[in-house]
Amino acid sequence: MHEERQYYNDQAGFTANALLGLAMFVSIVMGIGAVFGAMNTMYAIVAARTREIGTLRALGFSRFSVLFSFVLEAVFLALVGGVVGCLLASSVNGFAAGTGFGTPNFSEIAFAFRITPHDLTQGLIFALVMGIIGGLLPAFRAAKLPITTALREA
Repeated sequence: MHEERQYYNDQAGFTANALLGLAMFVSIVMGIGAVFGAMNTMYAIVAARTREIGTLRALGFSRFSVLFSFVLEAVFLALVGGVVGCLLASSVNGFAAGTGFGTPNFSEIAFAFRITPHDLTQGLIFALVMGIIGGLLPAFRAAKLPITTALREA
């Protein structure tokens, strides 16, 4: 009896590790997509505010102040997205799912989504990091705009 139980535990462990690996891969791909999405949004914001950037620089704001304001905006947008994501994830906390697509058999694996406060904290930290990474290049572009060029464009 012990060998049979060990066999099924080993099988479940292999499948669980395969699912975890797949989930990690999908998470990484989606994270990269989110960074590019944040970067695209911030580039659009910089392009729309070119004249405003020139005005701020003409009034004496430093390049660092402009850079910091755009990174701060990117972080704020990312954290809002992270909070919305945490709320959506919390709504499925405890739901059960399986791999058998509704057909009961011996190879079906059932699992429940459990979201802990640690998971939510990690999600918010991940959103923060993605916001910083996605906002840095557009912020550098905004900070490097020459004042005359920025005031001329609109």
